[in-house]
Amino acid sequence: MTEQPIPQGFKDMLSFGLIEALLGRRSRRFFMGAEIPDGVFAYRSRHEPLPLTELEKMLVVTACAGNTSWHHMIYRAARYAPDLSNYAGAAGGRTFPSAAGFHTSQTFFTDDDGLYIVEMRNAPAFADRGPDGSLDLDGFVDHVRRRTRKLSDGRLRVPSEVPFIEAHNTWVVNKPSTLLVIPVGDLSQHVLLNLCYMLQNGLVLYDDINRRAIPGIERFKDIVDVDNVWPITFVDQWSMSELTVELGTSCYAGALMLQAMGLGGWMFNGVDAFATLGASGNPEVPGLGFRYDTDPRWPYPNPTGPEGVMEGYCPPHYPDMRGAVEALCVRKFGPGGPFHPDTPGPWKDSRKVRSAARVHDERFKECVALQAQYVYDTFGKFPGTVPSMFLIMYLQAHHLDLDFYDTFYRPGAYLRSHAGHMSGWHDGERSRK
Repeated sequence: MTEQPIPQGFKDMLSFGLIEALLGRRSRRFFMGAEIPDGVFAYRSRHEPLPLTELEKMLVVTACAGNTSWHHMIYRAARYAPDLSNYAGAAGGRTFPSAAGFHTSQTFFTDDDGLYIVEMRNAPAFADRGPDGSLDLDGFVDHVRRRTRKLSDGRLRVPSEVPFIEAHNTWVVNKPSTLLVIPVGDLSQHVLLNLCYMLQNGLVLYDDINRRAIPGIERFKDIVDVDNVWPITFVDQWSMSELTVELGTSCYAGALMLQAMGLGGWMFNGVDAFATLGASGNPEVPGLGFRYDTDPRWPYPNPTGPEGVMEGYCPPHYPDMRGAVEALCVRKFGPGGPFHPDTPGPWKDSRKVRSAARVHDERFKECVALQAQYVYDTFGKFPGTVPSMFLIMYLQAHHLDLDFYDTFYRPGAYLRSHAGHMSGWHDGERSRK
């Protein structure tokens, strides 16, 4: 960032207030180059489409996906005190919260140049915080840039038509010059982490659909009360709700950044998630290219991830659910994991803190794997009643066409940051058709 001239708009962004961003947040959809062909808002932009600059793009993506140094962890649970709570899946923290520090999501984005993934899920802290708790913004953004991998040329291939895109979004979503950020959660891993959480807190699964206990669970009555249960459908829905918050707050962080930068855009869910992931069944709509399977028992296809990009913690990416449990434990307790003694951290004695967590022993892993394998064998996938990979929220960013708002709205429809964006970030450039 510092190798190129810093625009005045960047400097103005640094002093933009949180309260102004909160109170000024609005969905601002009409971008330079857009057209609404009919109705009360019929309007054709007089400007050429203007893509975000590299700096603008990376600032928005960083707000949605950036690493914010070390996760502070959960300290204590009465059930297994004085051991440190060992729920977390990652040692690094990000710009958005995650249930118990599971952090199973990855962030994709697309623009005119291509389709990308930000590989930040297991990233270590890019830097320690300063004595005042601050982080260096240049390093923060550069870390995201260095962990961004291009997957393909060209925009995400999802047609701007129903049923792929909701009818009210066909004119605006994923159009030339726009940036589309797409956080995707690994719900298979999230549910697996919740099974670990449940077992640590004295709970096991119960199949409420087939009205039976997990066969063989009685073998573990020495480590858990096998009559203290959570229904499979509840655990699946609870996990999906937790992951929804993770994905939603990722986009909300980006939405606040749009206000500070003076960019248009909004967060929304009006694109078919299965089409975006690549599970529409139409080879002309590859989306993100996720592998998926179908089964007569399922109401929808089940995406599990593209090989080598974001693979679900379930078959076919692992031979069985025991293999997925082992991989999960490597993520948690292996090198770089949140509970490995050699992983740095924010504490004065990080080795002591990270070593205070109890490692999942063989019996623990056997119990988790038994429950997970039962779900997979019974329903043909894991989790049993919700998708293995989950997508619900998007963030789009674009350059706002102020003329549209001046035509239809009273003063106040956009912020001072929007009014000054072109002069602050682009030397006043506003090309006309």
